[in-house]
Amino acid sequence: MGKVLMKGNEAIGEAAIRAGCLNYFAYPITPQSEVAEYLSRRLPEAGGVFLQGESEVAVSYMIFGAAACGERVFTTSSSPGISLMSEGISYITAGQCPAVFVNIMRGGPGLGGILPSQADYMQSVKGGGHGDYKLLVMAPASVQEAVEMMMSAFALAEKYRNPVMILGDGLIGQMMEPVEFPDALKAKPSNKDDWATNGMATRSRNQRNLVKTLYLDPEELNAHNLMLRAKYEQMEKEEVRYEAYNVDEDYKLLIVSYGTMSRVCRTAIDNLKDQGIEIGMIRPQTLFPFPKTAIYDAAGKKSCRAALCVEMCMGQMVEDVERSVSGQRPVHWYGKCGGEVPTPEEVIEEVRKLVK
Repeated sequence: MGKVLMKGNEAIGEAAIRAGCLNYFAYPITPQSEVAEYLSRRLPEAGGVFLQGESEVAVSYMIFGAAACGERVFTTSSSPGISLMSEGISYITAGQCPAVFVNIMRGGPGLGGILPSQADYMQSVKGGGHGDYKLLVMAPASVQEAVEMMMSAFALAEKYRNPVMILGDGLIGQMMEPVEFPDALKAKPSNKDDWATNGMATRSRNQRNLVKTLYLDPEELNAHNLMLRAKYEQMEKEEVRYEAYNVDEDYKLLIVSYGTMSRVCRTAIDNLKDQGIEIGMIRPQTLFPFPKTAIYDAAGKKSCRAALCVEMCMGQMVEDVERSVSGQRPVHWYGKCGGEVPTPEEVIEEVRKLVK
């Protein structure tokens, strides 16, 4: 199959099927409802299961049940829906069950609006539910990248026995772009018989698998959390992904931006280059683990005077950028929220203020 023109939400659903996931439980919420609409037709054709839950809370525990049985499973939602799923996500993470969550972000707080936003960065990267846990969070900047991240997310979830989140904004879900589904990203499920509660047919009676999240002994709970922490440290060593743009030049300013906002910044950088002003950019493709070393090195370049974090929110990633820069250069922020997307011209104006 060659390239095909698809809406982002539909491409995400198709990518999951191509990756070998045939279990999808969800509850509709704008701007990602087309995923469920598409899969309600497409999954039965592929021999899969689509079930609309009575709420996002119910969906999160359907995910937990299927994941605990070792089945590949995913859901999609948008900001308030992910908030309702956060308790279940904490349980799934504590039970070390692989699952994939997709958040097509909308404006907030509260019901906010249905237009694009990046205001769920903190919720996704720092842990939206209770307890010490982290998700592996990937942020696509195009529909093609959303497809590729979606197809690789299941193998990553199984590698770490941990939920993976695909974090896109409303533009990713609604835009139409040509995409292809790389066969190389298909991966067979890992050996779930070692841990999943999938019956005794393939195991001896002495190997009883148990998925649990309750630890009444404080020493046992502490050891469990230390084990989880070791997984997150492994992610930081092995799974950092980012794109470096125009950083081979002697740039005056480093932009850090992700998702579709980074595409606006790329246009601004190209226009500034035509005007004789060199600007570099680091685009995180994983938000956790965060590309701290890449940002530190790029900000430390001799020609660089400052860093600028550009977001579609009131400034959430900027704190991680500040930590990454580690005081080498001043860090500034620019952004809009509520569904307004900064234009290349507005980014250029902000850059010009900083490089005077």
